[in-house]
Amino acid sequence: MSIPALVEPADELSIDEVRRYSRHLIIPDVGMTGQKRLKNAKVLVIGAGGLGSPALMYLAAAGVGTLGIAEFDEVDESNLQRQIIHGQSDIGKSKAVSAQESIAETNPYVEVVVHDERLDNDNVMRIFEGYDLIVDGTDNFATRYMVNDAAYFLGIPYVWGSIYRFDGQASVFAPKQVEGAPCYRCLYPEPPPPGMVPSCAEGGVLGVLCASIGSIQVNEAIKLLTGAGDPAIGSLVIYDALELSWRKLKVRKDPNCALCGDNPTVTDLIDYETFCGAISDEAADAAAGSTISVSQLEHMLKEREEGSRDFVLVDVREPNEYEINQIPGSVLIPKGEFLNGNALGELPGVDSGKQVVLHCKSGVRSAEALAVLKGAGFDDAVHVGGGVVAWVNQIDPSQPSY
Repeated sequence: MSIPALVEPADELSIDEVRRYSRHLIIPDVGMTGQKRLKNAKVLVIGAGGLGSPALMYLAAAGVGTLGIAEFDEVDESNLQRQIIHGQSDIGKSKAVSAQESIAETNPYVEVVVHDERLDNDNVMRIFEGYDLIVDGTDNFATRYMVNDAAYFLGIPYVWGSIYRFDGQASVFAPKQVEGAPCYRCLYPEPPPPGMVPSCAEGGVLGVLCASIGSIQVNEAIKLLTGAGDPAIGSLVIYDALELSWRKLKVRKDPNCALCGDNPTVTDLIDYETFCGAISDEAADAAAGSTISVSQLEHMLKEREEGSRDFVLVDVREPNEYEINQIPGSVLIPKGEFLNGNALGELPGVDSGKQVVLHCKSGVRSAEALAVLKGAGFDDAVHVGGGVVAWVNQIDPSQPSY
C-alpha cells in the first residue's frame, strides 16, 4: 500500500551534507527532496540489540536527522556475535550510550536522543510522543504488543521485525495512516502459549540474520519517510536464510481485532506481562513452593557426594546448550521429552524413589517440565530458579555463559 511521505522536507542541506548523501541525491525516487525529508525526520528505534544495531547504523548513515534509542540493557560479550553497533571496549557499557557513540562516528550530523530506560506502561506514551516513525527491534511478545498498542493510540506508524535462528519476518503497521491497514494484533491476535516459542537467548540466532531483517526495516523506514515506493503495509515478509528464500504474504485488517477492529476491547494500555505470560499457569503452580536456589543445589550436591543424600539432577536444555556449560552431575533430558511423555521412562533412579531436580538456562523451561512431573505424581520434584545462568554467576564463574 502506498502512503504519503510522513515528513516535510527540511529547508536545506549543507554543502557537506550534499557531498555525504550524493548517492541518494542522484536516485530519482529520493533526490534532494527525499534527503531533506530524512534530515527532518525523527525516528525512534526500540532496542540497540540484534535488529536495532543494523537499523541504527543504516538510519544514521542515511541521514535521518533525529534518532531516538530506547534501550536499558548493558553490552555483554555474547552480544558481539550479532550486535554490530557495539565493540569489545563497550562490554559493560550502556547499550544506548554505546550506540550513541557509534552513531557519532558514522554520521556527526545526526542528533541522538537516548532513552536509557526500560519501556513500560508508565513511560511508553511519553517516549513515543514526537517521533514520526518507530522501528521495533524488541525480542519479546509483551513489549511487541505494548509497542503496537501505544503506537496505535498515538497514531504513529511503525516497522516491525522478528528473528529466530535462521528465520526472519518483517512488516509495516500503519492503521491510522492507511484505511484498511492491519495492526500487529491483526497478524497475531494472541501471543503463543507460554514456553512454546523460545527466545533468541534460548534458541539462538544467526548473527547475519539480524543484518538481513534490520536492513529490510530501514528500507521500509526510508520509504515511509520519503514517500518512495510501496511500503510493506498489509504484507508480511518472511525470510528463510537456510533455504535463501523470501516470501511476501498478504495480511488483512481483522474486523474483530481487539485494538483496531469494529468493536475494540483494548482501549488503553493493558498488563502485557500477564497477557503474554512468561510461563503457563500449570508451570507457575508447579513451581510455587517447589523452587530451590543454586546455593541450595550446591549444598545438595555436596551431600550427594558425601553419600548422605541422593537425587537425580536433570538438565532440560538442548544438547548444543549442554555442550557450552553444565552443572556437574546433571543428566541431559530435553524439555521436549517431558512434553511428549518419553522422559518419564528415561529418568534414572526414580524407580528407587530418588527425588528429581530439574534445571534449564533460566528456570522457565524447567518449570514447564516440572509441571509434567507433578502431573505424573512426582510430588517431591523441584526445579532450580535461575538455572545454569545463576549457577555460573553465583557458584562457578569459571564456566562460560551464553
